[in-house]
Amino acid sequence: MGRHRFLGAAVMPLILLIGACTSGSAATTAPTQAPAASVAAPASAETSAAASTGASAATSGATVEAKPVGSIGTVLVAGSNGMTVYTFAKDVKDSGKSACNAGCIDKWPALTVPAGQTPTAGEGVTGKLGTITRADNGTLQVTYNGKPLYFFSGDKAPGDANGVYPGWSAVKP
Repeated sequence: MGRHRFLGAAVMPLILLIGACTSGSAATTAPTQAPAASVAAPASAETSAAASTGASAATSGATVEAKPVGSIGTVLVAGSNGMTVYTFAKDVKDSGKSACNAGCIDKWPALTVPAGQTPTAGEGVTGKLGTITRADNGTLQVTYNGKPLYFFSGDKAPGDANGVYPGWSAVKP
């Protein structure tokens, strides 16, 4: 009895977080792989997941490239660290806003560039890169074809694509 109560208490925060970052009826759909512990949102594209691996950070704007990633095919990755980037179905193209805020942004850190910088399209990128100013903290979030880009905190190495969930997609070039 005590063991079941402990397990329920441990799983409930995860269920609430996943529910906050999915849309519609998908909120009750459990992912096939449990996400790893949350990671702090990156200060910039160069300091995102690369910081946790000790990779050195570039000082210019983010470069986004198209690379093959596992079984999902060729998708966009941050050029400075090779991490897969994603879009959120609740974001509205060209709205200038991100729908991923509060607890969501902790799990799905924004791909950002430092103030005064612009993102650069690398090899294989065919769409338009831009930026929006995040309402929650004023950082410049990178957009692709008008939709904000995010990392997934459960991706730990280049080539990971653990963030494909209901409402979340890896970005095709």
